[in-house]
Order: sequence, then structure tokens, then C-alpha cells
Amino acid sequence: MTHASSTKEVPAIGAIPRHIAIIMDGNGRWATKRFLPRVAGHAKGVEAVRAAVEACARKGVEYLTLFAFSSENWRRPEEEVSLLMRLFVTALEKEVAKLHANDIRLKVVGDLSRFDQKLQKMIQVAQAKTAGNKGMTVTICANYGGRWDIMQAVNRLQQEGKLEGGISEDQLASYLSMAYAPEPDLFIRTGGESRISNFLLWQLAYSELYFTDTFWPDFDASSLDTAILSYQSRERRFGQTSAQLVEQAS
Repeated sequence: MTHASSTKEVPAIGAIPRHIAIIMDGNGRWATKRFLPRVAGHAKGVEAVRAAVEACARKGVEYLTLFAFSSENWRRPEEEVSLLMRLFVTALEKEVAKLHANDIRLKVVGDLSRFDQKLQKMIQVAQAKTAGNKGMTVTICANYGGRWDIMQAVNRLQQEGKLEGGISEDQLASYLSMAYAPEPDLFIRTGGESRISNFLLWQLAYSELYFTDTFWPDFDASSLDTAILSYQSRERRFGQTSAQLVEQAS
């Protein structure tokens, strides 16, 4: 595992979150409110992704993780799922070159085996193309679920014969799909819902949670500023007392 666990060590805290994770919710409702088909909202949401990446890069955020498609989203109407898959392909075709030109690394995590071969290949090519980039890391969680993530880590440990005698937190964490990134400092959910929805269950243990009624297509640089201001107002104790923080700062 590259990064320390927040339940074992107190991480360094900066004014700008090192890692921001976002559930991009409200695309369909944004479209419905405007008497547009839901896919129009998803297409507009891609533009919001581009704006979020640019805003985070300007602010010096090192990791941006976006929940694009959950393992439960397969329950949606077949037509909408098909359109989402096509939109994913289109976004990869249009955006990867821009990410690469800006020294941004792209990672896609989740159970990708359910996607068609063309999309799987495009994901592989995109990740390989940007693998050496040193700027911000943008992670797209696709067909991802927090419980799936923990289970796949346990299964891999079992396959490698490492479960006998028990395992440590560090061992399990090193097999999670995002072991390459620190735990999120700030979690944002747009669209008015106030739940985590099976997203990064292990990694969000000590993240600051921010919920907004703003639909994802309307979430812009100003909205991000507001979320970060909220983050900056929090006292991040990680199990310590306020008095301890004051003493450490003096």
C-alpha cells in the first residue's frame, strides 16, 4: 500500500484537499426539469466533468475520483444503460488526448469484465497512454461498488494464499482497486441526496462529506469553491480532541 490509512496514522492536512471524490448525481433530473430526455442530462454531465477536472487541476488537487456508473446502475432501463455506454465511448474518444496533453493520468476502476470488448480495449489504451503522466490523477469508477471492491481484494488475497492466520488492515488496503491513491479528503455528492451509495466504503472512513442540491450538470468551478470552503471550515481530528489540535499547532 502506497498511502497510510487514516485509522492508523493522522494524515497531513492542507487547505486544498489532496483527493476529492465525487458522486455526480442529478443528470437525469436536470434534463427532466427542462423537458429533455435523460440522455441530454448525461451528455451535459460530461461537460461538467471536463470543468471539474480543469478546476481541480488549477487548484492543485492531486487526485480526482468520479463515480460514473455503479454496479447497481445496471438496474436502470436498458435503453438508458446502452446510451450511457455509448457516451462513455465518446468521452474516451474525445477527452483522453486532452488529458494526456495536460499531463493528467487516467485510471478506470471497477469490474470492467461486463463491458463490451471495444470499451474494455479503449480503457486499456487510455490508461496505458497516460500512465507516465505526473500531473493530477483522474479516476473514473465504472461498474464499481464499495462492497465489490472489498470482496475482490479478499478474493485476491485468498487466491494468493495470504488469508491463513489473518490479515492486517494494510494488507487488505493494498489490494483495493485504488491502493495507488490516498484516501479522499473531501467527498462531494450533487443532486440533493445525502448518502454514500456503496461508493468507496473503505476509503471514506475519515473523509469530510459535502452534499449539495445542485444537479451535476450545473456543478461548476464556483460550486467547487463552495465545497472546498466548507471543507476548510471543518476541524479534522481523526479521533483526537480539539485541545490536542491546538497544542500541536502551537
